[in-house]
Amino acid sequence: MSAPRIIIVDDEKDMRDFLEIMLRKEGYEARSFPAPAAALEFCRENRCDLVLTDLKMPGMTGLEFLKAVKELAPETIVIMITAYASVDTAVEAMKAGAFDYFTKPFNVDEIKLNIRKALKLRRLELENKLLKDDCKARFGFANMVGASPRMTEVYQLIVSIAKGKTNVFITGESGTGKEIAARAIWHESDRKDAPFVAVNCGAIPENLLESELFGHQKGAFTGAVANKQGLAEEADGGTLFLDELTEMPLHLQVKLLRFIQERRFRRVGGTVDVPVDIRLIAASNRNLEAEVKAGRFREDLFYRLNVIRIDMPALRERKEDIPLLARHFLEKYNKDMGKTITVISAPAMAALMEYDYPGNVRELENIMERAVALEPSDLITVESLPLHARQAPKAAGQGDTAERVGLTPARLKEGAGFDLEKTVEEFERTAIMDALKVTGGAKKKAAELLGMSFRAMRYKLSKYGVGEE
Repeated sequence: MSAPRIIIVDDEKDMRDFLEIMLRKEGYEARSFPAPAAALEFCRENRCDLVLTDLKMPGMTGLEFLKAVKELAPETIVIMITAYASVDTAVEAMKAGAFDYFTKPFNVDEIKLNIRKALKLRRLELENKLLKDDCKARFGFANMVGASPRMTEVYQLIVSIAKGKTNVFITGESGTGKEIAARAIWHESDRKDAPFVAVNCGAIPENLLESELFGHQKGAFTGAVANKQGLAEEADGGTLFLDELTEMPLHLQVKLLRFIQERRFRRVGGTVDVPVDIRLIAASNRNLEAEVKAGRFREDLFYRLNVIRIDMPALRERKEDIPLLARHFLEKYNKDMGKTITVISAPAMAALMEYDYPGNVRELENIMERAVALEPSDLITVESLPLHARQAPKAAGQGDTAERVGLTPARLKEGAGFDLEKTVEEFERTAIMDALKVTGGAKKKAAELLGMSFRAMRYKLSKYGVGEE
């Protein structure tokens, strides 16, 4: 694979030479231009992965050049560098598609890191596009979004089992899309014109679950004023999906086992067996083997259901799918809310990529729905995202530092005494404790949240006695 190609556009020769040398030392193919017109002509004829451009240049401004590059090759990443920074120009640059905006003199290490992040994001987006096109051509599943290797495995398994009648068990954390996978199996099967009936076993009270599932006869219990058809009967000819099956009580698991074996059941209070032709798909967010071992789930039922198993990956295990999912939800909620937001800024996308999503795809959808609902402009920025989903180093209580240490304008005006070293240490200790709470005690992740090395984190832990046994 060839080295990423970066072009530099700046009318100052010293700056061009400095950046060119720096980039080549980093292993990039670098080329510089004193004028935007020449750089644009080069971009028309050659692949350009990233552009570093000045803002104020003769003949064409950096913003005009940025827009021209994006029109010519939308996938090209553009980073603005200027000695004349202002909030307005920064916002305009980001809206026009700039990845980031640096003010001269800039921090060399920071711009190197920024370039690495930008190129990684571009590579992932290009890979995602190719995989998405390939998956659409081969599978074409509606409502299933993702082109990562893990999701491709899921698609392939769905295609291979869809036409059969074998029971399927889908596992995965909450929010990973278990019901969507079940519907995809149904949609790809010969039963797609028959009903798909979903039952959430954890959402129905235990004393009503059997009646909901199998129906009841008139007079079977107080309130049973008429015969009622159960959901299993409604699914006849189609697919019955039992979600969160491990929530089903043990006494009902016995009846479910008989139903699976014989494909017939009796309504509550009934005396006649009712036969049905269904495909059974079950799902749970719990570890099924652990539930069996703990005696909460019947082993014989486990083996009846666990014939074909699909494991839905957590979103943190397929982060390369996040750009696809984020844009999918952007389009969805634009349509639902009548919005015309067209762009997720690169820093916002980078923040979305860094977050771990304990709520999985469902949480990402909620984040995007909120961002679309609250954003008044046509651009999703980092500030459009909820606090917990923004870039990790900013999540440890920034913005309220003065209040936390007691250094308020009033105290300064009064000339109150202040122990700076002690206060800084206390704030640092509190930030480390907060980060450890957020990460559930994971020290390496806490170090990443605080923007420090793991070695530095271990030193601080030892110094303050935080998180140590």
